[in-house]
Amino acid sequence: MKLLRYGPAGREKPGMLDDQGQVRDLSGHVADIADEVLTPQGLARLRALDPQALPLVAGTPQQDMRLGPCVGLVRKFIAIGLNYADHAAESGMPVPAEPVVFNKWSSCITGPDDDIRIPRGSEKTDWEVELGVVIGAPASDVSEAEAMAHVAGYCVVNDVSERHWQLERGATWDKGKGFDSFGPIGPWMVTADEIPDPQALSMWLEVDGRRFQDGSTATMVFGVAALVSYCSRLMTLMPGDIITTGTPPGVGMGQTPPVYLKGGETVTLGIEGLGRQTQRVVAPR
Repeated sequence: MKLLRYGPAGREKPGMLDDQGQVRDLSGHVADIADEVLTPQGLARLRALDPQALPLVAGTPQQDMRLGPCVGLVRKFIAIGLNYADHAAESGMPVPAEPVVFNKWSSCITGPDDDIRIPRGSEKTDWEVELGVVIGAPASDVSEAEAMAHVAGYCVVNDVSERHWQLERGATWDKGKGFDSFGPIGPWMVTADEIPDPQALSMWLEVDGRRFQDGSTATMVFGVAALVSYCSRLMTLMPGDIITTGTPPGVGMGQTPPVYLKGGETVTLGIEGLGRQTQRVVAPR
């Protein structure tokens, strides 16, 4: 299934994408794509529905229909740094022996095609296409062998980052990762049964039509199962929590000379089987 949320910001309704690429309304069955709906039991109930029997929503998603964040309540937005060896190299940092874990504040989450707003005074706003892992069943100290049973599905994430705040304003990366609009997710959450191997997905990102990132989840240092297990040792993962799993090379910081977003650009990104995002970059007022 491809589950989504459509409508104006803050008033999104739950929906499902059918085989014809049309949105079917789920609000007669669930209040939101969140909480218990994302558990194995909740997804099983949705899977039992006939999409053709659900109300058809007028419009074309991502054209004349706005899509909101694909998950309605993200308590924890957990990010993994330097999880591709070649990205670590372009960042001038060693490949980590253990996952580098930091936070993106949930208030940064936006729809897949909403604007990226450059923060006031920003010097180095950057892009990162990433695979997002959406938790379904609660997970606390689970093994790698058990980890995948706790995954509800996957989505595209743009881990927008302000490098000056991330790397030059003290020791915590969180500062540069959670500005408003820095967490586009979606366009939809694809349930795990449709993605048999999350370690074999191509991914890409372009700025104004120039391709900067062109990679694959196959080159992750730590795979999805390892990351879910590791993070579950640090905290209890709850339905709707998202782990965004790192980016391949090609970020702005890694260019010679570096290239950063200034305002006016269009960022387009996607992951095989998970859809694409398009964001307009807006300069600070």
